[in-house]
Amino acid sequence: MSAETWREAQTPNQAVGAVGRPIHGPTPPAGAFPCARTSPLSETERGDVINLIADGRIRRHAVELPPRLQTRDWSSVIAVMLGLDARLGWPVAGWKIGAASEEIRAIEGMPTPSPGRLYQSRIFDSPAALAVDLFINYREVECEFAFRLANDLPEQTHPYSEDEVALAVDAALPVLEIGDMVFRDWYGASGYFGPSLDNGGGGVLVCGRAIDDWQTRGLETAPIELSLNGQIVKTGVGSAAMGNPLTSLTWMANWASEHKLPLRSGELVSTGTCTGHCFVAPGDFVSADFKAFGLVSAKMESSNQMSLEAGIHG
Repeated sequence: MSAETWREAQTPNQAVGAVGRPIHGPTPPAGAFPCARTSPLSETERGDVINLIADGRIRRHAVELPPRLQTRDWSSVIAVMLGLDARLGWPVAGWKIGAASEEIRAIEGMPTPSPGRLYQSRIFDSPAALAVDLFINYREVECEFAFRLANDLPEQTHPYSEDEVALAVDAALPVLEIGDMVFRDWYGASGYFGPSLDNGGGGVLVCGRAIDDWQTRGLETAPIELSLNGQIVKTGVGSAAMGNPLTSLTWMANWASEHKLPLRSGELVSTGTCTGHCFVAPGDFVSADFKAFGLVSAKMESSNQMSLEAGIHG
């Protein structure tokens, strides 16, 4: 099946279910069959996976990962994710955390949260109009809290505490992460951790207003309502991200420290979905009401009315 034929087959109907429109591929949530291999990828095999994903990202086409390159070895997954970032060489704006919620780890069979990069050309202010050429296969909407850092969080020998990390925060922002990846079957790719291989499924980040008094607004109890074309389709709460988005940020700081990748002043860290997955289509309008933290919205354009260079940090 060609990429064009596949996309036509993914045209949404009017029904919106637990994960939004039914356009995530043939495999249902938690329906992936785990690949047999659990051994690490060799250096050559890692290079092959990186090149396949990078080609899909750069040339904007769907990719099939050959069975010989599929593994559930987590060290290999992280090595590919970091190698892909190096291979692409795109200017970075920070980090994102995938599978921060127990719900997502369960439906994707994840052993741990999954880090990914945020790229400058794919960060937008709300309200945003998101062009077709920003995406390859999906527009998977997640409501999250992000933090902007005022100070570096460098590599250190002991784990960061939440108090230490909070002191480095400049502001919190309500955001929409619009996930995407090169693999055709979102949940089917979970069998070999496909979203994690491809930058944690990261695509676009739409940012609401920065809140500098975030500590007084109760992140962990903050309610969220996600609407699709004016109808509420998902609800959530800040505690879905590891109990508290600050806990999630602390996890990211410690992961980065362990991997000798310090977090930098000015970077953003998006801390994981509080509303689960919601797949949407070109032409859809999504908005999220974060209550005390404000509104965030995005229009999914159905034709290329803007370019990648329109990213606010590009």
